[in-house]
Amino acid sequence: MVRRIYSEKKKGFDIEARSLYEELRYDLGIESLRGVRIINRYDIEGISDEEFEKAVNIVFSEPPVDNAYKEDYPCGTDEIVIPIESLPGQFDQRADSAAQCVQLLTCGEMPAVRYARIILLKGRLSDGDIAGIRNYCINPVETREASLKKPDTLAIAAVIPSDIKTIEGFISMDGPGLSRLAAEMRLAMSLEDMVFCRGYFAKEEKRDPTETEMRVIDTYWSDHCRHTTFLTEIGSINIENGEYAAVIKKALESYYDIRREVYGEIKDCARQKKISLMDIATIPVKYFRKKGLLKDLDISDEINACSIIVEADTGSGKEEWLVMFKNETHNHPTEIEPFGGAATCLGGAIRDPLSGRAYVYQAMRVTGSGNPNTKVEDTLPGKLPQRKITKGAAAGFSSYGNQIGLATGQVEELYHEGFIAKRLEVGAVIGAVKKSSVKREKPQPGDVVILLGGRTGRDGCGGATGSSKTHDENSLSACGSEVQKGNPPTERKIQRLFRKPEVSLLIKKCNDFGAGGVSVAIGELAEGLDIDLDLVPRKYEGLDGTELAISESQERMAVVVSSQDSEKFIKEARLENLESVAVAVVTDSRRLRMKWRGRYVADISRDFLDTNGAVQHAEAFIRSPSFSSGAGIFSIKEDEAFDAQKLKQDWEKN
Repeated sequence: MVRRIYSEKKKGFDIEARSLYEELRYDLGIESLRGVRIINRYDIEGISDEEFEKAVNIVFSEPPVDNAYKEDYPCGTDEIVIPIESLPGQFDQRADSAAQCVQLLTCGEMPAVRYARIILLKGRLSDGDIAGIRNYCINPVETREASLKKPDTLAIAAVIPSDIKTIEGFISMDGPGLSRLAAEMRLAMSLEDMVFCRGYFAKEEKRDPTETEMRVIDTYWSDHCRHTTFLTEIGSINIENGEYAAVIKKALESYYDIRREVYGEIKDCARQKKISLMDIATIPVKYFRKKGLLKDLDISDEINACSIIVEADTGSGKEEWLVMFKNETHNHPTEIEPFGGAATCLGGAIRDPLSGRAYVYQAMRVTGSGNPNTKVEDTLPGKLPQRKITKGAAAGFSSYGNQIGLATGQVEELYHEGFIAKRLEVGAVIGAVKKSSVKREKPQPGDVVILLGGRTGRDGCGGATGSSKTHDENSLSACGSEVQKGNPPTERKIQRLFRKPEVSLLIKKCNDFGAGGVSVAIGELAEGLDIDLDLVPRKYEGLDGTELAISESQERMAVVVSSQDSEKFIKEARLENLESVAVAVVTDSRRLRMKWRGRYVADISRDFLDTNGAVQHAEAFIRSPSFSSGAGIFSIKEDEAFDAQKLKQDWEKN
């Protein structure tokens, strides 16, 4: 039986409703609006009448500040009702938290809970006003208008997914055919990548690929996962003549000098390290390391966060600690779903050092936005209003930080028209762990990969490739499944688990479930893997093998342990109320293999995956800045020009 409960803040505590009232009057200019009410609606199934009565004033409402109504709520005949709920398949933290609280209250099975937010409007509103409010309050990426009718059951009839199809004729497709396929499947791969794939399957595998294989490859080679833009091979570099052309040329020549020192004179073109933005950015560190100037840098196969070794004085002696730094950008997710995008920006930044077994204790947030006071009617087509993005993102970041218990020391919001088309959302964190509590070993055949933490759903399917594609006016309505949904309480449980040395020392290698889901998080752990997708825990039934392989559902970890430690690790996770399942085995095959319904839906060579696709090429043209003394952002005197050689010498001295 489905029971329904409504909860509404009492006058004086209805801060959210009053804030929305001001937003609608100010942002949309609806001066005829006279009042706004917000009611939280919960449908619950799977508990007794007695348990429901207990939950009304303990879980679903707080009597001092809330009015609770069963089955129906008071509504004036002049009030306009807009009920809003999450899209099917999206993780709803509010409903999930309510279900967990009820389970704690009853000590029984977890009930089914569905949540909706009901907005009631007062005033003489035109049809245009109401439509504007609907568009403002309902983001099609994550929500939809809900039904007012109470359902007979909350059970979702699971649609049995079809078997994974083979892409017939792929290895014989011509260029236009490959382009059409990429468009139909909404792949992020370039035509060159598609041609490269065709060659691999035709020559090496001698078969057509499955849909899962194409999705996995697309995810693996996405700009988000493999930094394609920064690894693009740069051919000629031309510098515009101008006031500072000599300075730029000198810096470029210094880069070439450092390359020769780091890589040596390599005559074999096949072995020559290619010039790219990534190489330009990282060459100083490679140089300093070669000269022995980075002795505190922690080097390992785990590259989830920058890690340095620090000797700490504990009062009773010296102790080595690993200090880890990580920043995460969530520009695209925050652009289309501000709250969830900014929340998972912080969540993702935390997960990287956490996968290195470090406890994150400090955060920083830097964002770039257009003018948040811009009128809604001046919003770019296909975009959310700047004010809505800015406020929603701030709420999402703070919500995640508050729930996981992380202090954010610096918050910087930059306003500039250059951020109108694409927002900047950066979260940076710092964490630490005793070096003696971390073990890093190369996975061996027979080792087990354990999936730890949250369950898998459709939220985040295609997130990595989605953020790597060019977007248009249809992105808001077409990219819903690409948005991840955070679950900070689960991540906090993982933090507690990993702070136990008896647990962290069982871990040989660990990867967080960020971009790419199972295919990348588990796929990167070892050169050969057999993954059983049927063992992956699901939020609901109906997911097919491809969705299980690429879903980026949050707050999950992939942990490699020896087979004899598997049971112990799972037992320790259970003590923290964390679900953990062994889903893969390390092999010596140098192949990434994924099985679903007893059949391998992906079986790809590691060597092919590691190519990162077709090599991208570009030519570089550096414009020479022109700043008149005192008139520009800055000015440089010729004798103060950047001297890379002097910088090298200073580093060597110090």
